[in-house]
Amino acid sequence: QVQLVESGGGSVQAGGALRLSCAGLGGISMTAGINAMVWYRQAPGKQRELVASIPRAQTTKIADSVKGRCTISGDYAKVTVDLQVNSLKPEDTGIYFCGMGVTLTNIEYWGQGIQVTVSS
Repeated sequence: QVQLVESGGGSVQAGGALRLSCAGLGGISMTAGINAMVWYRQAPGKQRELVASIPRAQTTKIADSVKGRCTISGDYAKVTVDLQVNSLKPEDTGIYFCGMGVTLTNIEYWGQGIQVTVSS
C-alpha cells in the first residue's frame, strides 16, 4: 500500500502563491508501478476537478482554470509531486488532493486532502 502525504496548504490573500507538496510512502515494489501523478481539487459544493497531471515521460496537462498560473513538477524516483499556484484567486479555494497510479485513468492512491483558502 502506498500512502500519500500532502503539505503546504493554508490561507492566503488573493494574488499570493502556494506550493503544495505530496510524497508517496511505500515499498519499492509498490512505488515502481506508479506512472501517473495528479492534483485534483474540490471547491465547496462542486465536483472534484483535475488541476494538473504529469504522466511519466509524457506531457504535463494544466486545467484551463489555472493555466498560466500553475506548474506541476514530479519526481518518479523520489515519488513526489508538487503543485505551484501563483496569482491565487478566491475561486481557487478548495481541498486539494494529490493522486498517484498506474495510469491517469487508474489513480489508485490518494492523499487525505489539504485545504487551500484564498481570501479577497
